[in-house]
Order: sequence, then structure tokens, then C-alpha cells
Amino acid sequence: MRRVAPRLGAMAMPGPRSVHTYPTPSLGGGAIFVGFLAAMAVASQLGQFHEMFQDSSEPVGVLLAAGVMFAVGTIDDVREVSPPAKLAGQILSGSMLSLLGVSMLYFRVPFASSNYIVLSSDLAPIVTMLMVVVMANAINLVDGLDGLAAGIVFIAGTAFFLYADRLFKAGLLDGANIAPLIAIIAVGVSAGFLPHNFSPARIFMGDAGAMLLGLLLAVCTITVGGRTADQFSGQTYFFFAPLVIPVVILGVPIVDTVLSFVRRVVRRQPFSQADRDHLHHRLMRLGHGPRRSVVILWAWTALLSAVALVPTYLNRGNELVPLALVGALLALYIYFHPGVRRAAEQGEAEPDTAGPEGEVPAVGASIADDVIDLEARRRAGGDRP
Repeated sequence: MRRVAPRLGAMAMPGPRSVHTYPTPSLGGGAIFVGFLAAMAVASQLGQFHEMFQDSSEPVGVLLAAGVMFAVGTIDDVREVSPPAKLAGQILSGSMLSLLGVSMLYFRVPFASSNYIVLSSDLAPIVTMLMVVVMANAINLVDGLDGLAAGIVFIAGTAFFLYADRLFKAGLLDGANIAPLIAIIAVGVSAGFLPHNFSPARIFMGDAGAMLLGLLLAVCTITVGGRTADQFSGQTYFFFAPLVIPVVILGVPIVDTVLSFVRRVVRRQPFSQADRDHLHHRLMRLGHGPRRSVVILWAWTALLSAVALVPTYLNRGNELVPLALVGALLALYIYFHPGVRRAAEQGEAEPDTAGPEGEVPAVGASIADDVIDLEARRRAGGDRP
């Protein structure tokens, strides 16, 4: 894909919103898609997964939906697609899932008087498509630094697999449920792609890869949270309804998406307008470099995954206390790291004037420029052109 991308013009050029300083191939989604197809082909031939593929249209639905999502993202990577057209492609992908059986059927709402909700036949496809659109855009929005999206999907996919495996062993998830397979495939393709994408990235996953990974996580959410009728978390923490678990695991991209939505509503900006106020941008403005910002968001994803899984496996609330302590320490590290103090001192020495609407303030831009300059000098030392 790194060799094919320049020939197709799929190159990410440096810009005001980017941290990279050199043209980078953006067809990594092609490699992810091929890995996904290979994994599905192998799984279909293994006896362990026979129940998933026999007399079930769900694997075909996932393959077709993935193909549509990949095609839409690839076209956008090669030549820009309008936001309505991209949204239409995402809805078509979700429609493929629903049409071929991958649909949310019911779920529990914690603390509600009637917490068991069965979706009607006309509402289930809408909820399924909405889940696909939200997850595809959530992963796409968080894909702003080298290795960030791939690492988050790796951690979240692992948590999904462990939770689905726990439900299966408890008899609450049948063997035909495709969620564990899709989750572990998401883990595999992310692990294979991450070494090529971690800073300094040699290739980007582009919209094709980000939206495809978002689709895979949406499938896991739909087939675990929307197919498990019984509450389960070790039977003590009843509020950990199956649909809440995926939301907790995917807390980082979901929070980033919600903040992006609210921010654009307040500023009266189009939802398709890009900005530099995502979580990773905010961390960099605080004084954290690109790599440290990525690791911090990985750590939050791992911590939230642990919060979701610990009651499921141990059935003891006391185990959440150390996780709360780790979260507090991580928050303190974010705000009191020496780099944050240096950024604050630099901000006092420079005028704190904001640029045009949607651009980063002068202080943040200066920090980002410093990071870019350091990266350029490091590369000039002989790493690679």
C-alpha cells in the first residue's frame, strides 16, 4: 500500500491541522481490509467457527458492509468526498448489516423502571445504522496522531473479546454469535498495522481504515450489547448492563465525538468542519508531545476497559478502588507533567491571542510548531528522507 498510494495520489500532505511534516501514504486502510478478508476466509474453514458460518447470513453481511465502508473511505482518501455522500455510504454499510441479520434486537437500560427494551422490526434497522454511523465517525475523529486509532481499537477489541468470552462461558452468548471473532480480528489487524503507523508513521490508515475499524467495533457492540437479554457482571453490579459495557470500553472515542458535536453546535459550525480541539490536540496544547499524547489516550482506554471487565471477572467492587486511584494519578500526570509547566511558562512569555475561528490559539500553535521542528530536525539526522 505504501508503494501503491503515490501512484493513486493517496498521499496525506502536511497542513495546518497535521503534525507530520512530509507527504505520507494514506492507503493503510487497504492493508487493514486485506487482513480482515484473510482472517474471515481462514475462520470460515476452521471447525471452531463452523457454527458462525453455517446457515447464517451474518458473516456475509459483515463482509458486504466492510466492503462498502472501505470503498467509501478509499474514494475519500484518493479524491475528497462530500460529507453527505460519506454519510450516505455509512448508512448503506449499516443497511447491509441490518438486511443480512446483524441487527440490535434488545437491550437493558440501567436504573429504568422497565429496563428491558425490545426493538421493533422497523426500529431495529435504524438503531443499527445509527450505531454504525456513530462508531465509524468516532474512530475517524480520533485518528489524528500516529498510532492513536490503531492502539485504541487494539485495546478496545481485546476488551470486547474478553467480555464476549465471559458471556459465552456463562451461557449468555451462543456459539453462533459473531462478536468474539470480529473482535479478535479487529485486534489482529490493528496489531499488524500499528508498527507501521506508530510515530514516525510510514503510512496512515486514512478514512478507509478508520471507518472500517469503527464498523468492526460497531458489529461487536450490536451483537454483544444488543443480543444479551440477561444482565451480567458477576450478578452483583447489575447496572453493568451489556449495552453499557461497550460504551465504557469505547469511552475515549465516544467522549471525543460528543465534545466535537457540542462544540460545533455552540460555535454554529458545520459538523463536517475540521478543527484542532479534539482530545489529542488538547493534550498537545498542554505540552505533551505526539507520542506521549497517544500513550495517555491508550492508557485511558485501557483503564476504562479494566473498569468494565473487573466486576465481570471478579465480582468484587473493592477491585474498582485501585482503578480509581490509577485514574486520579493519570489525571495528575496529565496536568502536572514538567512539559505542561514549560508550556505554561512559554504561554506567559508570548501573547495569548487566538487566530481565526476554528484555528488553534497562538500558544498551542507555537507548541505544535516546536514539536514539528523537533521532528524535522530528528529526521534530518539521517533517519530517512
